Amino acid sequence: MIKDLSSVSSRTQMSEVSKELSPMREQLTDNARTVLQRRYQAKDSNGMVTETVAEMFRRVASTLSQAELNYRKDETNRKTVEEAFFNIMSRLDFLPNSPTIMNAGRPLGQLSACFVLPIDDDLDAIFNRVHDAAMIHKSGGGTGFSFSRLRPTGDVVGSTGGIASGPVSFIRAFDTATDVVKQGGTRRGANMAIVDVTHPDIMEFIRSKRDKTSLSNFNISVGITEEFMRKVEADEYFDLINPRNGEHTGTAHAPYVFEQITKMAWETGDPGLIFLDRINNGNPNPHLGPIESTNPCGEQPLQPYESCNLGSVNLANMLKYTDKGCVVNWEKLAYTVSMGVRFLDNVVDCNKYPLPEIDAMSRKTRRIGLGVMGLADMMIQLGIQYDSESALTFTDAIMSFVYKETHKASVALATARGSYPAWEGSIYDVTMRNSAPTTIAPTGTISIIAGASSGIEPLFALSYVRNVMDGTKLVEMNPYFESVARKEGFYSEELLNHIHATGSLEGADVPQWVKNVFRTSHDITPEWHIRLQSAAQKHTDNSVSKTINFPSTATVEDVAEAYTLAYELGCKGITVYRDGSKDEQVLSVGS
Repeated sequence: MIKDLSSVSSRTQMSEVSKELSPMREQLTDNARTVLQRRYQAKDSNGMVTETVAEMFRRVASTLSQAELNYRKDETNRKTVEEAFFNIMSRLDFLPNSPTIMNAGRPLGQLSACFVLPIDDDLDAIFNRVHDAAMIHKSGGGTGFSFSRLRPTGDVVGSTGGIASGPVSFIRAFDTATDVVKQGGTRRGANMAIVDVTHPDIMEFIRSKRDKTSLSNFNISVGITEEFMRKVEADEYFDLINPRNGEHTGTAHAPYVFEQITKMAWETGDPGLIFLDRINNGNPNPHLGPIESTNPCGEQPLQPYESCNLGSVNLANMLKYTDKGCVVNWEKLAYTVSMGVRFLDNVVDCNKYPLPEIDAMSRKTRRIGLGVMGLADMMIQLGIQYDSESALTFTDAIMSFVYKETHKASVALATARGSYPAWEGSIYDVTMRNSAPTTIAPTGTISIIAGASSGIEPLFALSYVRNVMDGTKLVEMNPYFESVARKEGFYSEELLNHIHATGSLEGADVPQWVKNVFRTSHDITPEWHIRLQSAAQKHTDNSVSKTINFPSTATVEDVAEAYTLAYELGCKGITVYRDGSKDEQVLSVGS
């Protein structure tokens, strides 16, 4: 039985603090400026920054507004749109994915975050994809692959009479190529590898990262079917199928395979689960073929050669102050969503894609992914506890609104600009400009720029160290908590030391209502993490990137329960992380 801990004795206190902090939310933090200077702002040949932050946002806004001229718009209209784009970015109300900020208006011009490339059972085709992936990583994009079509280890190679080495060996080839390219690329290359659970090599794939050094440039996920999950529950065996010829090669005990998945996830953080049947039930363009893979973070299922064009609304800025206190500014949220959809649709037009096949497919489906960040910040300002029934109800309302406004904006653009070319045969009964236009991304770096909590995640900690950009360490302290502590009179050096050591208020001498509002990721049970992910998934076209955090003391059984619950609650995928299960952590406390 889950206890609802949402009651807060002083929403007035949070409202007053939020009002005081309101002007600050449009200002860049020191950490944001560090990230922008290191990664995003233009530099000369000596590495010296040559543009201000305002000039950077102006560069992006001006570039993306050029697409307006494709649709019988004049220069006056273009300038109006440019100003609107500039304003939503400079006020930190909306930010696109990193490559757009980095590359818009610059020679590279590659604006997409990630891509999915097909892997067919042919040696020449496989190594052509290695080349294609290298070009994508060089441009700052990530790649996702399904290796499910490759013949299993020991299978015959007809052309040579040799023996196949299996999909894991080829994943290692892609991993090695990523290691080489990332040295000169604009950011570290990222990959997703998916193998269907029915593949004869599935156990080798599940254990492929067991030594914690292999496949360091890959996230891996098992493609899970509804049938497999039913057989896990029924304690039954399932068929293993050779993808080369569709022949049955044996059986595997479903509960044992599931146990091994959860054991490896407990040990290493991989593999995650991708519920492929569920994803394909929502495939917007089934006439173009099935979806077999996602982007590296798992939130964007894509067909071969589709691109991932993402942007996120900063919910922390979507509030206003009335005589009743802090409330959602629904009008501002609707406007920001509408402009965000227009912005991302323009990205599709202005993008310099790394491959001609990607150019063609991206324009054919015009897939975008508008999402959110700062949900936890928004709920804190409203006095809503993250792990509560109130939070689930609130998330449902917010994401429902974002979903409806996103679709409304895409329909309006279709009226003005035409539907996307592959719309005939799609799942939509109204004309749409964009396929599956909502996604919830992790917003790692752009949330630093916005000074917002990541995606729909809770606060990781009230004070923590974030490792970014190949070793740079950024210490972050939650500004809402600091303001509450000072306003309520319990700010002290002793408290700061406690928070820095633990990241949490558990065990601290502070009012209970403060502890309730400022719950952090490790204060929240996996069950609540998953329940909130499920609440968001109900109103998201694509998937939801969310990490289910476990303490180091968690058991394999705890992970298994989380994976099962994610399936039962309708999630499209799940990723877990047990503290200390990887040698390197992006976020940490006590450092």
